[in-house]
Amino acid sequence: MSKESPRLALIGAGYWGKNLVRNFHGLGCLDLICDRSEELLARFREQYPDVETCHAVREALSRDDIDAVAIATPAQFHFEQARDALLAGKHVFVEKPMALREGDVTVLIDLARKRGLTLMVGHLLQYHPVFRALKQLAADGELGRINYIYSNRLNLGKIRREENILWSFAPHDISMILSLAGEEPDSVMATGGNFLHHEIADVTTTHLTFPSGMQAHVFVSWLHPYKEQKLVVVGDKNMALFDDTRPWEEKLLLYPHGIKWTNNIPVPAEAEARKVVVPQDEPLKLECAHFLECVVKGTRPLTDGEEARRVLGVLNNAQKSLDRHGQRVFPAPRNVAGENGPTIHPTAYVDDDTAIGAGTRIWHFSHILSGTTVGANCNIGQNVVIGPNVSVGEGCKIQNNVSVYEGVTLEDGVFCGPSMVFTNVFNPRSHISRRKELKPTLVRRGATLGANCTIVCGNVVGRYAFVGAGAVVTRNVPDYALVVGNSAVQKGWVCRCGARLPEDLTCIECGTRFDQGDTGLKVRGDEA
Repeated sequence: MSKESPRLALIGAGYWGKNLVRNFHGLGCLDLICDRSEELLARFREQYPDVETCHAVREALSRDDIDAVAIATPAQFHFEQARDALLAGKHVFVEKPMALREGDVTVLIDLARKRGLTLMVGHLLQYHPVFRALKQLAADGELGRINYIYSNRLNLGKIRREENILWSFAPHDISMILSLAGEEPDSVMATGGNFLHHEIADVTTTHLTFPSGMQAHVFVSWLHPYKEQKLVVVGDKNMALFDDTRPWEEKLLLYPHGIKWTNNIPVPAEAEARKVVVPQDEPLKLECAHFLECVVKGTRPLTDGEEARRVLGVLNNAQKSLDRHGQRVFPAPRNVAGENGPTIHPTAYVDDDTAIGAGTRIWHFSHILSGTTVGANCNIGQNVVIGPNVSVGEGCKIQNNVSVYEGVTLEDGVFCGPSMVFTNVFNPRSHISRRKELKPTLVRRGATLGANCTIVCGNVVGRYAFVGAGAVVTRNVPDYALVVGNSAVQKGWVCRCGARLPEDLTCIECGTRFDQGDTGLKVRGDEA
């Protein structure tokens, strides 16, 4: 292969493939167009007389003068054609989705790695100059902490029958959201409507939650009266709008809106939008050029196989939720063992549709039920039951013989002492189902629940509160409060470090100073 000009064959030159023909030809690397339609190939021979054509994929892959292939056939053919191309020693660019199953993408990743070949997926908007500018704004801290992202991709058509609207429109938006989030979702929920065909969704809304607390949703439809392509990013400092239907100079707007608190009431503070100037260029040309550059230099593509696998994982979980009429799906952890994965004792049982964070340890005879998420670096002792549908934050320690029932939420850094008890129903009877009467219990960040204590449902245990051994909590516990007894009463205050605070609320162990607020103590100078 020439280091200056890899020679490329395009497989599939129809609806979208014709755009790849134009761009790869413009970049001076297109040698061959492969398509089953002779009528289509005849038109290309007339338009591009210097480019050869063929009908059979096998013929294209067998040519020694072809270094790379771009695949733009229907999605169900992507895996097989990409695999055969890699086996033939070709670098591969494949339109989204790279495959329909994550396991197939893993096969392609391994093949490309072992053979030293470039593998790239066509997530076009990652190469859009406006999105790249938006991503840089986020990286530079211009938006602050990102709280929420939503995208609308709406149009009247192009209606497909080989895939539903989720798979047709949403991959680009999911790719952008994951890129901005820098993490993968811990739950996925999708709903939709089938109006033109009883098995093919025409409209879907997908909701994603992330371990950091960020949320996002994707609304896609090909039954919409007008075209709309918007990505809105809501940060705590600024808000941004990427509107791909506006003129170029108006595609990226930055809104310095804010929220001011007046008498404990949030009041919106609106401000004029600022246009962000972005040099104009064609995203598809940039994407094609990036692939060629990676082939020549041997560098990793921005949208490589791992990127394809992440997006495909969200799509598959969204489809699973759609098939279950909007039931929330909790993605399975990617690593179930190894240096960075959770450690699960052979006698423990972890249901499907759970998510266990990296570095978490689950010990003997414990059971994590379906729909439960356990954050990173937790320690789950022996004979612990968690779930179903429970959220446990990062860095929690749950000691032996504890059951964390549905309705209980543990934030980061919570300590549950041995044999402490949660309840989730006020008036249980064995002969009467009370599942619709569950009362939620929230244990806030850093709280300690002593051995053999009981937390009666419907209450909140505040941040860094300390519930003494054997106490029975029947009411809300303020932040940093120390409570003991049956029923539990407050006996003082404790610092984050666990030391009891004196009357002046300055910790004698670590020097932290506190002020009293509406929900308990707060660290002096901390507005959170």
